[in-house]
Amino acid sequence: MTVITTTEYTLPSGRPSLFLRLRNKRRAGSTTSVLFVHGATYPSTVTFDYAIEGSSWMDHLANRGLDTWCIDLLGYGISDRPPEMSRAALENNPLVDTVEAVSDVKRAVDFITALRGVEAIGLIGYSWGTAICGQVAGEAPAKVSRLVLAGALWVKAGDVQIAMDGPLGAYRLIDADATVRRWTVGLDTAQIDAIAPRERFLQWAQAAVASDPESSRHTPALLRAPTGVVKDLVHAWLNDTPTYDPALITCPALVVVGEWDQETTPEQGLNVFSKLTTADSRRFILIGAATHLMLLEDQRHQLYAVVQAFLTD
Repeated sequence: MTVITTTEYTLPSGRPSLFLRLRNKRRAGSTTSVLFVHGATYPSTVTFDYAIEGSSWMDHLANRGLDTWCIDLLGYGISDRPPEMSRAALENNPLVDTVEAVSDVKRAVDFITALRGVEAIGLIGYSWGTAICGQVAGEAPAKVSRLVLAGALWVKAGDVQIAMDGPLGAYRLIDADATVRRWTVGLDTAQIDAIAPRERFLQWAQAAVASDPESSRHTPALLRAPTGVVKDLVHAWLNDTPTYDPALITCPALVVVGEWDQETTPEQGLNVFSKLTTADSRRFILIGAATHLMLLEDQRHQLYAVVQAFLTD
């Protein structure tokens, strides 16, 4: 029986006295390291390491010999929250934008490469995480061996579910019902039935909201999500001004997207793929009958398989 060891690490962020947490899952002898980076709303620890039928995506890769890591950025999951998040949202400006996220992911990459004694690791970005990882890979090519862009964010965004009306404060509030609605936006009843059992939607949504340690202070429970990414979406992505240049990426790259993704659409993924002009190799894969949250759906095993094959090729 394979024994998987889980370890959590703490490292300084770019903000004084605030710390990032990394989770690592690996079996003895694992050598190929890979880091997951989450999207705009939900942390890595409740997406990539959320067990469905007893196993998460991190478990899957760790069981197949990869040294598997994930990071929660500041304001998310098990990492520290800036003190501004304990005040009314409109008292402060948007928190944790792409510039800050890129800087902290670089810190995580440096930590992992030093700990493991390797020159480079693989990156798996999801949604907003694709913009973060794409920029890291372009700016620090010697540190990134392979790049996975799952649900690749690009200009001319699809049905943007994180946009906000009115003034933009430090964070936004999300409940479980809103999370379920976002998951199934734009789908008909047959499509909803095809992607996952109904009970999974609410179970995961409740777990995602509960990842905020102060969620239970509200009725219903509410998740606080930093709005730096919303600021970037409004001022950059929705104005045809991407925050990174895919042409700077030189490592092998994989773009993978769900057929029914309404937020980071297949068209956006193909656009990113077409701009990976200097990558050593590039692949585009479309997962049928899957949405933006394909990593939690019944088709997740296809996603797991194609990403594992790419990372270990």
